Amino acid sequence: MIDLIIRGDTVVTPGGVGAYDILISGERIAAMAAPGTITPPPGARVIDAGGKIVMPGGIDPHVHCKWHMPAPAGEPATLTAGPEVVGKAAVHGGTTTVIDFTRAQDQATVQKSIETREQDWKGNCACDYATHLMVEGALPVDLPPQVAEAIQAGFPTVKIFTTDITPNRKGRMVDFGDIWEIFQVLAANKGLGVIHSEDNDIVMHMYGKLIREGRTGFENMAEVHNTLSEDVSFRRVIRLAEKVPGTALYMMHTSAATGVSAIREARSRGTPIYGESLHQYMLYTYEDYKKPNGQIYHTYPSLKGAEDHAALWQGTLEGAINCVATDEICCTLKQKIQGVRIDDTTGGNAGVQPRVPLMYTEMVGKRGYTLNRFVDLVSSNAAKIMGLYPRKGALAAGSDADICVLDPADKRVVKASEMHEADYSPWEGRKMEAWPCLTVLRGKVVVENGVYKGGLADGKWQHRKIADEMLTAPRL
Repeated sequence: MIDLIIRGDTVVTPGGVGAYDILISGERIAAMAAPGTITPPPGARVIDAGGKIVMPGGIDPHVHCKWHMPAPAGEPATLTAGPEVVGKAAVHGGTTTVIDFTRAQDQATVQKSIETREQDWKGNCACDYATHLMVEGALPVDLPPQVAEAIQAGFPTVKIFTTDITPNRKGRMVDFGDIWEIFQVLAANKGLGVIHSEDNDIVMHMYGKLIREGRTGFENMAEVHNTLSEDVSFRRVIRLAEKVPGTALYMMHTSAATGVSAIREARSRGTPIYGESLHQYMLYTYEDYKKPNGQIYHTYPSLKGAEDHAALWQGTLEGAINCVATDEICCTLKQKIQGVRIDDTTGGNAGVQPRVPLMYTEMVGKRGYTLNRFVDLVSSNAAKIMGLYPRKGALAAGSDADICVLDPADKRVVKASEMHEADYSPWEGRKMEAWPCLTVLRGKVVVENGVYKGGLADGKWQHRKIADEMLTAPRL
């Protein structure tokens, strides 16, 4: 039985852009029909999306909800906003699926960590969700087989840090011997390594150097988390992966031209590697740190320069950058700007709501990207890489009816006061070329013309299994 029909003249499908009637039955797309060829059955709702862009719901593969938030000395640490806030912001911005993190060593076993983390999400999220496993520090000898079991259970992506990030965050970095062990688990179980890759020796050396020189202001962040660090670390991780046949990589928050080059060269050798950047890395530089409250533009590693911008944008066209994510940290402006030094600045960013319209504006509106390329970068590629496709990331018969409709007539200016996440926005004052007017999650209209019609029980955990083809060679 057809419950909902969305009629559009600019519908972005895996095969191209065209006019279609999207027929939805329950949670799935039943058919993609030629316009007007199907008579709506009694009781079916018909939504006219003529003159608008109809696309798959956005997928943000890098968010942090209910995450540890450092506090100033003498004050208790807190947690960032949870999925009840971030999920609602996501659907208001046309994103229907997010991927967060489960810290594998939070509990006695990986399975217990997964179960505990699920309590944060189940019944608390307006959009669908999944989590990457995160391994940190010195890995217990019994951890790799538990990670293997988790991969088979639908958690196929494992995050690894190659740095402690700041001098006071000891315990995140995994040494290369343990990374080697995890890569063997990934290769044997068809998993994917999602890597925060910086050279810890260089980063910590630069912290020490700048502190000795008295240049501790956060505006110097790019000197610490620098392009050389990204170059050395990316190449070392890639080299290790290439020595473990079957290891596939996803390089998180690529920020520099050196990282783009390392990914490009590895792909040319046939290495199954994919690149992610963040919208702030592509649109802000280290000069923006000098603006009032310049911390709002920061996330780790750091903003870089104009030449890095150019490389990141070129990477989205030639395949080295496959996804644009947010590294979402939803906190207050007070929390975001509480750190003023290179070693205490708050990372992450509030951006899950404006990500899709912002990238439409920058890609299609300003740079002439095709609609399919734009959709790939904010939805479809993440679904393919992370093991959700074609259930997610596609407007096709059999896919989940996750749909975003962008209205090009709504050229609003971003205002934090009109957002649904933090009380600030790094995108404040930017004019958009379109804005979501409809979000559908598995067949349910959850946002329509800015009115929220969903509920916190709408979001469901998504089992993931990465396609073999994504793990054997670079496919995007």
